[in-house]
Amino acid sequence: MTSASTAQSASAGRAGSDRTTADQTTADQGAGTVTTGAGGVPAVVRRRLATVDARLDGHAWLATTVVVAIAAILRFVGLSGPPGKIFDEIYYARDAYGLIDRGVEWNYKDGGPSYVVHPPLGKWLIGLGEWAFGYQDAELKISVPGHLTTTAPEFGWRFAAAIAGTLSVLMLVRIGRRMFRSTTLGCAAGLLLALDGFHLVLSRTALLDIFLLLFVLAAFGALVLDRDARRRRWSRALDAGLDPSVPGRAGRPPSTWRDWPWWRLAAGVLLGCACAVKWSGLYFVPAFALLVIFWEVGVRRSAGVRHPWRDALLDELPWLLLAGVLMVGTYVATWSGWLLSDDGYYRLASRYPNTPGLSDTPVIGALINLWEYHRAAYGFHTQLDDPHKYQSWPWQWLLLGRPVAFYWSGDGNCGAPSCASEVLLLGTPLLWWSFLPALAVTAWLGLARRDWRAGAILLSVAAGLLPWFWFALDNRTMFSFYAAPAVPFLVLAVVYVLGAIVTPAPVTGTAAPPPSEQDVSDRRLVGGIIVGAYVLLVALCFGYFYPIFVGRLMTYADWSARMWLDGRWI
Repeated sequence: MTSASTAQSASAGRAGSDRTTADQTTADQGAGTVTTGAGGVPAVVRRRLATVDARLDGHAWLATTVVVAIAAILRFVGLSGPPGKIFDEIYYARDAYGLIDRGVEWNYKDGGPSYVVHPPLGKWLIGLGEWAFGYQDAELKISVPGHLTTTAPEFGWRFAAAIAGTLSVLMLVRIGRRMFRSTTLGCAAGLLLALDGFHLVLSRTALLDIFLLLFVLAAFGALVLDRDARRRRWSRALDAGLDPSVPGRAGRPPSTWRDWPWWRLAAGVLLGCACAVKWSGLYFVPAFALLVIFWEVGVRRSAGVRHPWRDALLDELPWLLLAGVLMVGTYVATWSGWLLSDDGYYRLASRYPNTPGLSDTPVIGALINLWEYHRAAYGFHTQLDDPHKYQSWPWQWLLLGRPVAFYWSGDGNCGAPSCASEVLLLGTPLLWWSFLPALAVTAWLGLARRDWRAGAILLSVAAGLLPWFWFALDNRTMFSFYAAPAVPFLVLAVVYVLGAIVTPAPVTGTAAPPPSEQDVSDRRLVGGIIVGAYVLLVALCFGYFYPIFVGRLMTYADWSARMWLDGRWI
């Protein structure tokens, strides 16, 4: 690429860094742009293949730092409260300590391995916090000092969750900026996630779901980076004179090891990590594979390839298969503590003579036993239909129909006859009650504008929510925190709509004149006021409910005032 074209691309990237319109393909087609740039590439094709400027943007990173700092303060301040193990921390904090102490989940009461039904990676991460800051369990009479400093024991088993929650906010800011080409909208996405009570509670509790959310979002972010990298690859090839209409390798960009889809392979590893936290990470595998295929077809169609679907499948399926192999390998590697120990549940057939199918054959026997362990765990999940006070159905989740109480106490001195302290897994109501309208508008705009971002958001939300509707047919016991990995994509749907409010719709017909600069400026001013007012209202709503997100002691009357749907939230 010549220096002039490089400067032109950089200038276009800077000019587009704060644009919030849909993919410019439609607008460029409507305008009928036919000018050419370096290498004789039509400007419309160049813009179709454009990506966010990859230069280090100090202002964008400064804004990102502010949002992430807000998220970190909310998640780490007072992390040791409430005291003791709340909700399912009683299981995961203990299992995490067993992994750090013995390499497998261990039942210290009975002196044998624990039978667990979730993979180990999330518990390994919780255990790292316990290793660093110490672990105590009065019931089991365990008190182990930390390797870094002495703190309240709760801080140790909640530390990793707070880190995961903060990192997910950071990722969403950068993903949103790259998708919407706007630092403002990227920061809005991160701030909304930081101010979501549902995300906050999971970030301050030693459960697995925040780690599942983190790895799913990271895999999605890696695929967005892969999309940009592949489009840059095609753009460079076209600038160098590539004729995409030529069949075979001659019509494709050159491929060296530097041009391999490294971010796609990284997404395979991250999806393996997601599945190694909870098996529900599998729901995102076919969805993300479809995204890759759709994006690869799109880049070939934009470049002028004659058979974009055929070529995309032939070129990209081997890479997808390799990413799948990396995913499986990563998943198995997270079981290394179990595989390298003789103490794991079902690890040796000689210790479980009444269990058919186990083997003591070296290496192969370990894998056979691991498979049998998975079969048993899968049977547990499929037969889980015991009623629970806080169970809910998938169609209730986005409506906040039945949140989960993690902690409750009426003790303490609050200056009133009756006091209350609760940690309630409740999404910030104004934000969550925006999700369904935002999904509807995103679907409509996505179809009208043929916008890849809308499709990516909707497909990811579907992967996170729709499978649970299927399981609901079997009356399976489910909880609202199963929706956790879908939350960042629901926030992106809200921000997508906010971006549409700020930015005029792209021109779709050659007869329609483009909006004037004054019209665009007025639209952005009014839209900016609307977006700012919405984010402010979400922040005020979050602040009102903050005491029941962190278990702050208050009068019973104040607590009751926050039970808006008292029949459902109590």
